[in-house]
Amino acid sequence: MGTDFDKTAGKSSEGIPAATIIIFRNCPDGGAPQVLMTIRSRTMAFAGGMAVFPGGRVDPSDFAMAEALVDAGTITLTTEEAAHQIAAIRETLEETGLALGLKGKIDAASAAKARTMLEERNELAPVLDAFDWSLDLEQITPFARWFPKNENIPRVYDTRFYLANLGTGAVDVSIDNSENTHLFWTSAQGALDAADRGEIKLIFPTRRNLERLALFASFDEARAQAEAIPVKTIVPQIDTSSGQPMLTIMEDAGYPITAELLETVARG
Repeated sequence: MGTDFDKTAGKSSEGIPAATIIIFRNCPDGGAPQVLMTIRSRTMAFAGGMAVFPGGRVDPSDFAMAEALVDAGTITLTTEEAAHQIAAIRETLEETGLALGLKGKIDAASAAKARTMLEERNELAPVLDAFDWSLDLEQITPFARWFPKNENIPRVYDTRFYLANLGTGAVDVSIDNSENTHLFWTSAQGALDAADRGEIKLIFPTRRNLERLALFASFDEARAQAEAIPVKTIVPQIDTSSGQPMLTIMEDAGYPITAELLETVARG
């Protein structure tokens, strides 16, 4: 989608490519749908101690796998988009233990074994071969792309967000004991309320995405909006026209709140 990718470094020409899946499940008590969030380890260079959606950077192996699938005609996406979707699937399995975006004979036991193998191999392709699984990219829906460029920050991520649904969500999740310290299910509004109470911390993109997710009464509503609004690269800008510096985003990307006082913005 317009960004050159360096296969060797696993880095785009303008930012580090990354991907994440916003995982929905039905609320056990019948309330608003819940999404899975994680607290990043405070030792992490990016967003340490912050509540975020599971995900991470696109690795060279993700790009290589995508390129092979595109060349074989197995998938019709661009190589770059396929690499991001593969990374989102790999990171989800690695960070949470959930095998999303995959098809085959998948149960809790096989997912746990696959996760262990992934931790050892650090590549998704050999895991799929070992378990006779294949990609099922129809399970995930492109939702957003955020690229908070800042020349003063050396580590800038160009992150694509996807949606997926667990339905009843009657599955176990567990932290990876390296990047994350806590996984939890919450409604989008519940996460915003927890941040307002000081119980969790949210960086600017996560807060804006939670506000957007809070609009939806179901996963189907979220997916319908995502399919109706083309994904655009969101690059926050500082606006000083009102006298108080505001961090703003575009008005037509589906977000109900598009500005926040710069002084209140939490940084990763």
